[in-house]
Amino acid sequence: MPRFERRVLYGSLCVAAPAGAALLAMALWPEPTLRWLLPLAALAATALAMRWQYRRVVFPLYTLGGLLEALREGDYSLRGVQGGVLGDVVYDINALAERLQKERLEFEESAHLLGKTLAALDSAVLVFDERLRLRLVNPAGLRLLDAERHRLFGLSAAELGLAGLLEGPAAQVLAHAFPGRSGRFEVRHAALRSGGRGGQLLVINDVGRVLREEERAAWQRLLRVLGHEVNNSLAPIQSMAGTLATLAAREPLPADWREDFRGGLEVIGNRAGALARFLAGYSTLARLPPPHRAEVDVPALLGKVARLPLSAKPAPGAKGARPDRQVMLEEGEPLRILADADQLEQALINLLRNAVEAASAQVRLRWRRESGRALIEVEDDGPGPPPSDNLFVPFFTTKPGGSGIGLALARQIAEGHDGGVALTARADGEPGALACLWLPLPAADPL
Repeated sequence: MPRFERRVLYGSLCVAAPAGAALLAMALWPEPTLRWLLPLAALAATALAMRWQYRRVVFPLYTLGGLLEALREGDYSLRGVQGGVLGDVVYDINALAERLQKERLEFEESAHLLGKTLAALDSAVLVFDERLRLRLVNPAGLRLLDAERHRLFGLSAAELGLAGLLEGPAAQVLAHAFPGRSGRFEVRHAALRSGGRGGQLLVINDVGRVLREEERAAWQRLLRVLGHEVNNSLAPIQSMAGTLATLAAREPLPADWREDFRGGLEVIGNRAGALARFLAGYSTLARLPPPHRAEVDVPALLGKVARLPLSAKPAPGAKGARPDRQVMLEEGEPLRILADADQLEQALINLLRNAVEAASAQVRLRWRRESGRALIEVEDDGPGPPPSDNLFVPFFTTKPGGSGIGLALARQIAEGHDGGVALTARADGEPGALACLWLPLPAADPL
């Protein structure tokens, strides 16, 4: 039997006990006068017992009623004293109030977070009820509709000029003129259900502004790439032109001056022609042009690149240019690949220039075939690659005055040929870096 029921039963027995005792005494008591006094005493005792029982039973019920009324009104801070005949029930109600208070706190925090999130969105978010009347809008929606919040609530989608968007496809991109802005927008809508009632969610995103920002960023990247590559190619041309000018000023001219002039002019012409073709592809497509693959003799191409004058940049705080680092071309087996010679030459110049700027004395250039690939390696004896995972991220650089274009462009060219580029520390334990560019060998190339 539950505790409360036992207490009610025992209290009822206590209320009935004086009357029972009086009846028993009247039957056994011999004195007639006292026999009439016993009912009066029993009546008084019964009244006192009834009041005691009433307080024990009714007052805890009043407490429970107050607790339940507080819960109904949303006041979850009120607690009952865990004692008396209804102590177990009060304990359960206290636990329920604590749980409801915690859930309301979590709900309020979630609602606050949702509000902050909606306020931070650049997309306009609007919620309509089952009658397509506006019930929620974020700040971006207010700017798009060019109105204050209190003037929009309760208006229908037709009054806001949005009914056509809700009746169209669930996702579409269209040109539209809103009160606050016009342009191209991505429009999405979906059905909602809350409290057993339907509704509509409408999200409007201005894709025109995003496209303009991306276009602006793309042009900035393009100009930086073009500027980097123009300077990269003009440097050897300027150096060779200076060398030829010095040679022409000598009196008398050396016996082999014609051969030197012919070789120098050939280098200038080759670099100028390759640069012109490179820039023509960029100006036409505004991006790195697809490679025009043809058969390329790898040893001959590397020999031409190794002969280019690649002057190292001055060290920070130093005056004048540092002397040229010698590029040593190691002998290798005959090797032919299918590639765009101009693009591949540009990628190798970028890798060699980084190596020359980092080297202390010498840069080694070699090639070999391995696992169906042509591997071209550039090895220097400098401090080694910097500890960063962003070496191939465009515009990331660890060099003072660097542009962060060389490695990114070399990798883009290699990947355009279905190959790749890696920059690691030298495997022989010596200080320095090893840049490796690999390209696939033609299917008919003998292994």
